[in-house]
Parts: sequence; structure tokens; C-alpha cells
Amino acid sequence: MRKAIWAALAALLICSGVAVAQDYPSHPITIIVPFSAGGPSDAMARILAERMKTSLGETLLIENVTGAGGSIGVGRAVRSPADGYTISFGHLGTHVANGAVYKLGYDLVADLDPVVLLPSNPMIIVSKNAIPAKSLSELLAWLKSRPSPPTAGTAGAGSGSHIAGLYFENVSGIKLQYVPYRGTAPALNDLVAGQIDIMLDQTSNSINQVRAGNIRAYAVTDDKRVTSAPDVPTTGEAGLPGFLMTLWSGLWVPKGTPKEIVAKLNAAAVEALNDPAVVKQLENLGLRMPPKDQLTPEALGAWQKAEIAKWWPVIKAANVKVD
Repeated sequence: MRKAIWAALAALLICSGVAVAQDYPSHPITIIVPFSAGGPSDAMARILAERMKTSLGETLLIENVTGAGGSIGVGRAVRSPADGYTISFGHLGTHVANGAVYKLGYDLVADLDPVVLLPSNPMIIVSKNAIPAKSLSELLAWLKSRPSPPTAGTAGAGSGSHIAGLYFENVSGIKLQYVPYRGTAPALNDLVAGQIDIMLDQTSNSINQVRAGNIRAYAVTDDKRVTSAPDVPTTGEAGLPGFLMTLWSGLWVPKGTPKEIVAKLNAAAVEALNDPAVVKQLENLGLRMPPKDQLTPEALGAWQKAEIAKWWPVIKAANVKVD
């Protein structure tokens, strides 16, 4: 009798879960972007949200929750109901590096379910226009000649721009003085204004300012040039071949979100990433589309774990401290 009761309850729960998934979504969905409005993460999330609402039939709202290298925004998502109405947007910094930098009140793998891998962003080495260097080799010489470490803007400890800075230090032997912001959008504003010296930024964030002549670009951290900036050489071409880094992004939901709902969100995101108009928008920002066979939740989950294994030792060896 007891087994029969438990079986009946299990069947009821399964049926109710299917019913909830069938009705989903019935009201707007929130995507939490853990950085300031106007930055590269915000731009990508808004492009995707606009297209995904066509598939889902509901509006996707962007909520910018800044601070602590994006860990506050991710924490907000983790603590939200697992009903598919809160999505965590993040990247290498927020969903990998932060686990090695901050004492988080959550587990980046155990407390989130992956949805889909999103386009990736090569980093780009940029400086304020007042720096006289016209090439990467000249920039490296100028940076080394400074009596004190040059200032480098970041989106906070553990952010993609900070990880890129640590990697740059290891490859070049040049020490940097990091200036943290609540996102790379305000950091870029200060670079344009000449308040900081350089940034190791996402290409999509800096490319328009480079095109406008407001800052100077020296190299992209990839093995091939980006179509949105064909005149900017790769680090290998510019004389720093060991400096390769791509900042990938993804979508996650709180742990325990029904698989049927995860599947609906994944399908909407994949449909958006296959839309030629969306692809053009993202590629114009310097973003690279992920391989089509890597667009499953399982692929993102495996990739995130592999990146944790790769980057945590690097970050911990750098002895990154959070004030």
C-alpha cells in the first residue's frame, strides 16, 4: 500500500510539472545581468532577449545587478524560485573565476542549471589616446618604462577584464595597477576620458570607441582577426604570441528548474542564435558564434567545469585579494 501511495504521488508530481511547463511562460521573464547597463554583457543580453520573446511569447526583462565582480547578481539569481522566470546571464568571470576569488554563498555548479552557451568575445588591448605608442611592441616598451605600474580598468576582481590583466602580466612580465568599476562600460568611459591608461577589454565593448578614434587598439587576444576590426592584428601578429584568451558567455537558471522549462529556454535561445539578423548584430560587435553542436545545456555544463579546472589554479596562483 505504501509503495502504491508513493508511486501515485510521484506520478502526480510529474503530471503537475508537465502542466506547469506547458503553461510556461505565462508572464514576463527576468534576465539578471550582473554588470552595468551599456556594457558588453548587457548588450548581448538585450539582443537575445528581444529575439527570444518571439519564440516564448512573453517579454524578457533585463535587470542589471552590479557589484563584487558580478557575484551579487549571480547570487540574486541563485536565490530566486526555480520556476524559469529568472535567468542568470554570465561569463567566464562570473560563473568560473568568481569561485576562486570570492567567498560565495552559493556553488557555481551545484546551485545553477545550465541552459545554453552563448557567443564568445576575444579580448582587445586598448589604451587612452594620450599614450604615444602606435603598436603593441611600442606599448609594451612604454608600459615597462613607467616609474609606477600603469593603471588598468576592470569590472572588479575576478571579472573577465581582471583575468585578462593577470594573464597579460604573466605573459609580458609587466605589473598593472587595477582600478575596479561596476562594469566595463564605466571603465571604458574613464579610458576615453584619459583617467586610466589601458584596458584588457571585451572586443564588443571597445570596438565602437576604437572605430570613432576615441581610444587606440593594439591587438586582439585570438589566433585570427575579428571581422568587426580587421585592421587590428592578433597578439601573435603583434609580437605577444602567448597571450590568447576568449571570454565566453552563457545562460543559467536556479537549480531544480523543471527540465521541460530549461528545454523551452534553450530552444528559444538556439532559435535566436540561428536568426541571421541576430547573428549579424552579434558579429558586428566582434562576437564569435558558438559551434552548433555545443548549444545544449549539457555542453555548457561540461564546458563550465572544464574552465573551472583550467582557470582556478591560475587565479589562485596570482593570489588575488578582494578588498
